[in-house]
Amino acid sequence: MDTLKVAIIGCGSIAQNRHLLEFEANEHVDITAVCDIVEERAMVTAEAFGAQSYTNYEDLLEKEEIDAVSVCLPNYLHAPVSIAALEAGCHVLCEKPMATSSEEAEKMIEAAERNGKKLMIAHNQRFVSSHERARKLIESGEAGKIYSFRTTFGHGGPEGWSVDGADSWFFKRDEAFIGAMGDLGVHKADLLRYLLGEEFVEVAGFVENNAKENVTVDDNAVCILRSESGVVGTLTASWAYNANEDNSTVIYGEKATLRLEDDPDYSLVVQYTNGEVVKYELGQIQSNEEGGQTNTGVIDHFVDCIVEDKQPLIDGEEGKRSLEIILAAVESGETKQITRLAK
Repeated sequence: MDTLKVAIIGCGSIAQNRHLLEFEANEHVDITAVCDIVEERAMVTAEAFGAQSYTNYEDLLEKEEIDAVSVCLPNYLHAPVSIAALEAGCHVLCEKPMATSSEEAEKMIEAAERNGKKLMIAHNQRFVSSHERARKLIESGEAGKIYSFRTTFGHGGPEGWSVDGADSWFFKRDEAFIGAMGDLGVHKADLLRYLLGEEFVEVAGFVENNAKENVTVDDNAVCILRSESGVVGTLTASWAYNANEDNSTVIYGEKATLRLEDDPDYSLVVQYTNGEVVKYELGQIQSNEEGGQTNTGVIDHFVDCIVEDKQPLIDGEEGKRSLEIILAAVESGETKQITRLAK
């Protein structure tokens, strides 16, 4: 397969700032078609990237010979459109959260297996240099036994960068199903699983709407997570960090504390218990506020997995496990009880 014919379904901000640009930069890809229910948006995007324009994804899948699809739609459409693309014989890269329920996620996984196609979820935090280095340090025992962590992802909200501004689907429960936890919290749930190399078994969540008016989803959430080995820590997701974005993680271990994206100059700072401090300059984590995420590694990894017939780092099963953490947090917030995750 010399060139992959790719379609982008959904031409909003994440497609414009990441998927389209990264696919265009990949030598193995031809952006063949784009789709958006807003006809003008689809047409302008198609013209910019030399692609065919559609307003109905079913028409696109029927008329075009596509090898792979990026699903960049409101959350409630992730599962049905991904499944339709898989059934049409396409590999699928789906934005996070992968679905609105475990049942939907399982159907996506089954569709991928049934059709022999790749399914990858776009959790870009695993590809950040500081996160990759920290995982290796933890895995090698450099930090010793891990005791605790705190991780947060917050900014002023999607209205600042979503193509629809304050009227964005992100704020509507019937389209998003979940707010800051689905937008930001699921990224950190996936990152923690990746860093620690183990699963979480219990979640206590405080999931609130206390910052934005006229929205029907959460905008602030704080969760306590416990892993299978007893590591405990906090995960915060917020659309109320109005001054500056915070996308940091701190891991507290027996031999060292690892500070990831917590310093303005060094993306990873390792503070050893013997007093030694090692500072790594690995390049800062990307932000929507800085005008795009054009080299996240997500798209290149997805393409490599197709071309080389490899299993994606974040396949459907991985995406489902990370999704289930935020679903458990929401359940805990509603029931006011600790939610136990199924093994």
